[in-house]
Amino acid sequence: MAMKLPDPQQIIKELRGLDPKSIGNWPVAARIGALIVLYIVVTFAGYYFLITGEREQVTELAAKEDSLKGDFEKKAGEAANLDIYQKQLDDMQKSFGTMLRQLPGKTELPSILQDLSQTAQVNGLKQDLFRPGPEVTKDFYAEEPIELTLEGNYQQFGKFVSDVAALPRIVTLHNIAITPANGDSSGNTLSMTLTAKTYRYLEDSEQTPTKKGGKS
Repeated sequence: MAMKLPDPQQIIKELRGLDPKSIGNWPVAARIGALIVLYIVVTFAGYYFLITGEREQVTELAAKEDSLKGDFEKKAGEAANLDIYQKQLDDMQKSFGTMLRQLPGKTELPSILQDLSQTAQVNGLKQDLFRPGPEVTKDFYAEEPIELTLEGNYQQFGKFVSDVAALPRIVTLHNIAITPANGDSSGNTLSMTLTAKTYRYLEDSEQTPTKKGGKS
């Protein structure tokens, strides 16, 4: 004998007739069905919020992992190139030391002063003043200033400056001022005052322990 299936329309009609305020009066089948539906809704909601939280946490951890991976790769690259950087530093220090040693020593200064004076004479400049000043000591070198007052014209001054720049030792020119020469009403003769500076390397015995890297 075939089982008779319930009429869906009748079921819907019965469900519509149930009073939500009087669940205790519902038929047993309806109460069981309501509990099942409620369980499914609660379970789904809990699962949804749990998955959402886990998903956000996974996203944060993935971003953190990418950041840490980037830091690791950067530091690994720096570590791999450490030997190269150290060699470059050593080469720079050697080159710097070589250039320092190329600065004149104390015994060479008289010849440099002579070269500077001869450069002025060769360019036809009259030397009204050629006065070496007191030495100024720096960290690892000393400045040797020379006050100059020269008479000539613009072309002679320009050639003098160019020739000084071509000297084998470093000489720099500072505080240059050009004015009409005294007693020249024509204005053809000019007076140039300046301070020339040359430099010498300080010997180890002249450097303080701090300047020599803490040697006692």
